[in-house]
Amino acid sequence: MKEQLQQILENSKREISSVNTMEELEQIRIKYLGKKGKLTLVLREMGKLSKEERPVIGKLANEVRQEIERELEFNKNVIKEKEKKAKLENEVIDVTMPGKINKVGHKHPLTLVLDEIQNIFIGMGFKIAEGPEIETVYHNFDALNAPKDHPSRDLSDTFYISEDILLRTQTSPVQVRVMQKTKPPIRIISPGRCYRFDEIDATHSPMFHQIEGLVVDKGITFTDLKGTLDLFAKRLFGIGTKTKFRPHYFPFTEPSAEVDVSCFKCGGKGCRMCKGSGWIEILGCGMVHPNVLKECGIDPEIYSGFAFGMGLDRITMLKLEIDDIRHFFDNDMRFIEQF
Repeated sequence: MKEQLQQILENSKREISSVNTMEELEQIRIKYLGKKGKLTLVLREMGKLSKEERPVIGKLANEVRQEIERELEFNKNVIKEKEKKAKLENEVIDVTMPGKINKVGHKHPLTLVLDEIQNIFIGMGFKIAEGPEIETVYHNFDALNAPKDHPSRDLSDTFYISEDILLRTQTSPVQVRVMQKTKPPIRIISPGRCYRFDEIDATHSPMFHQIEGLVVDKGITFTDLKGTLDLFAKRLFGIGTKTKFRPHYFPFTEPSAEVDVSCFKCGGKGCRMCKGSGWIEILGCGMVHPNVLKECGIDPEIYSGFAFGMGLDRITMLKLEIDDIRHFFDNDMRFIEQF
């Protein structure tokens, strides 16, 4: 048995010194020291030895085991160092190589124009107000003096969630909420998403963006409305821009008007953008209807106000000469990066 143990020790040392990976080293450990390893099998035969031989062979077997374990540990450290060195060599950074280009984000054209419009009105003393996109029929229609038979209330025009809840068709409900919670003077703009039952084409989308404005105070007149929107148009489209007000009807304003600006492409001479008229329609406006003021708890005998609303998508398309609203929602970076 002494010869067996000596042979096991020599063989294990030779095999341990020849391996190069941790997996191979583990296989050798199992081969010699595992439950069914060669050394374990020899030790199981010790019961056949005489009382005098057992302590001698037992001591020798322990020495062999310890020697094999030392060899395993030594080679384990050697292999670890080799792997570490190889890893460091492979991960060396060549500082002379060109770096990777990090792709930087780009503002969407709608965001660019929205920022510009907000800055213009903030410069005139307006504040930004926001509200929920899921609205009540009361805030979206009733409080805004919309008749019960108004076409915009139809299922063919509005997304209803229930009989009393809908996706807002305009950001005007934000104005109602502000007037109900805030005492005049009020000077706000309310940008945000709106929803209507429109077929998707080059100029229509069931989801779009609006910016509406509201001013309420003592002594507010139509002259204040005209001056505010004229200054806005000049700052957005250029100092030479002219404005034209045409009578119109909106249930929440009286009197009401639609506003045209002189074509900033041709200077009013007539071109494809303005369809030869020299003018481009940009928004609707008017003096806040007394019924709306009353509904919001504001005395129309003391206070008056004006409101206006414009489509952000339309303004952006005009300003940046974009011919299809669908480009805004296609998530095509080739389009977005042009602006």
